[in-house]
Amino acid sequence: MKAQDQALLERLAAYLEREPAAVEATPPEGEAPDLFTLLAELAALRNEVKLESRQVKSALDQFGDLFDTLRDAYRRLQEDLDRQRDRAAAERREAEQPLLLDLLDLRDRLQAGQEQAERYRPGWLARRGGADRFVTGMADGMAMNLRHLDELLAGRGVVAIATLGQVFDPHAMRAVDTAHHPDRPAGLVVGVARAGFLRDGRVLRPADVIVNKKDYDS
Repeated sequence: MKAQDQALLERLAAYLEREPAAVEATPPEGEAPDLFTLLAELAALRNEVKLESRQVKSALDQFGDLFDTLRDAYRRLQEDLDRQRDRAAAERREAEQPLLLDLLDLRDRLQAGQEQAERYRPGWLARRGGADRFVTGMADGMAMNLRHLDELLAGRGVVAIATLGQVFDPHAMRAVDTAHHPDRPAGLVVGVARAGFLRDGRVLRPADVIVNKKDYDS
C-alpha cells in the first residue's frame, strides 16, 4: 500500500474516533460534504474498483485456463476419431481385398471370352444358321458387362495399370516373358499377359507383362 493511502486511512481512523456523532449525522440538505469526507469516499471507491478489477482479472484467467483445457480435450478427441476412422478404413480395405481380386479374375474371364467372340469368323453354313449374329450379340453383351464391372471397380478406387509402351516397373509389374525388338529400347513393355490394377494408388494386383530385351549377340 502506498504511503499516501496509509496516511489517508490513519486520518480517517482518527477522525472517526474523535467525532463519532458527526460521522453518523447526515449533512444538512444542500450542504456540500467536507473535503476530508470526499477524499475518504474517493479512497473507498478506488479500493473497491481495484478489488473488482482483481476479481475480473482472476475470472478472465480462469476462463482462459478453461478454454485451453477444452481446446486440448477437443484436439485429443479429434485425433482419436481420426485414428478410429483410419483403422476402420484399413480394416475395410483388408476385408474387401479378396472380393476385389475375385472380381478381377471374373473380369479376366469376361475379357477373354469377349476377345474370342470378336475373333470368331463363322463359316458359310454357320452364317446361314445365324451363328454370326449370335456370337456378335454375345460379344456385345460381354462388353457391356465388362464396362459395368469396370465402373463397379472404379467406385472402389480400382483402376488398370498403364503398361504397354511403358518402362518396366518392378513394383507394379511382373515380367513373364521377353521379346526381341532391336528397334525398341530394352526394358520397354511390349505385351501384356494379364492386366494389373491399382487401388487408391497402391498395387492391388501386379501386371504380367512381356518386356523387350535386345539381342546383343546378333
